[in-house]
Amino acid sequence: MQQRTLGNTGPTSAALGLGCMGMSDFYGPADRAESLATLDAALDAGINLLDTGDFYGMGHNEMLIGEALQRHARDKIILSVKFGAQRDPGRNWLGFDARPAAVKTALAYSLKRLGTDYIDIYRPARLDPNVPVEDTIGAIADMVKAGYVRHIGLSEVSSATIRRAAAVHPICDLQIEYSLMSRAIEGSILPTCRTLGIGITAYGVLCRGLISDAWSSTALAPGDFRSYSPRFQGENLDANLKLVDQLRTLATQKQISVAQLAIAWLLHRGEDIVPLVGIRRRKNLTDSLGALAVRLSADDIAAIETAMPKDSAAGTRYAAMQMAHLDSEHG
Repeated sequence: MQQRTLGNTGPTSAALGLGCMGMSDFYGPADRAESLATLDAALDAGINLLDTGDFYGMGHNEMLIGEALQRHARDKIILSVKFGAQRDPGRNWLGFDARPAAVKTALAYSLKRLGTDYIDIYRPARLDPNVPVEDTIGAIADMVKAGYVRHIGLSEVSSATIRRAAAVHPICDLQIEYSLMSRAIEGSILPTCRTLGIGITAYGVLCRGLISDAWSSTALAPGDFRSYSPRFQGENLDANLKLVDQLRTLATQKQISVAQLAIAWLLHRGEDIVPLVGIRRRKNLTDSLGALAVRLSADDIAAIETAMPKDSAAGTRYAAMQMAHLDSEHG
């Protein structure tokens, strides 16, 4: 398995990480047995970075991972956990809470659900507009000193927020959406991270399954949030599928899947980037792992970026209410 280091201060990760959210939430019902088998297969294949959030399935995702951890060496695994998102019993969104006391309480519950005594990377899911980021990072830093957290990460924040956070404690990585359809971080956020020695763990690499050979709007189950996502609506979806078709032509020429092409493109963006592939089934894991063997020339890169130019995706990556919570979209 190819290795990459998360920033100047972070752990050494496999070149691909596993995004576990879909095993518990947001994409309709998941198969528990298949989810556990996929976790086992990923760990056995050398993927050691597991990304989750305490609000994925209202704690279900952490408990699922905790069960898988019992069958694998804990010290070989990097657990990346997001916290702070608030939801009610109906799973409605209530906002974010990153007050110092909330940080430590959320951590205590995550440790219990995961069945571990430390978390490798702990990060606020979003910037809490009511709490200075310095206070949030300071609270996590207390937990680093106490041994409950190994490293501090960030998620979906702006360059200014990254700098403020890094002034309090070293930041190992920024988790943020980055794909052929979402390249906004290349403006100021990616250069800032590189200046400060902060790695990137990129999610949404396949635009939530849109950049694939298996996309079908008829397959969306009740509760699948893509039903409300602007990029999956009407004319936006039609336009985006045409872009994917152009990528597919290139992938076919290289005898690889369109998903492998998109993952390989991101892997070639820099050694400081670790794509998080959101996977629920072993067959998709096998396909994603195949991207590690794909070699792209400068001509290949140019052809890919011509097929799907920067800012060509139709529709925003989240609905308006969710976009408003993204500090990364505001400077």
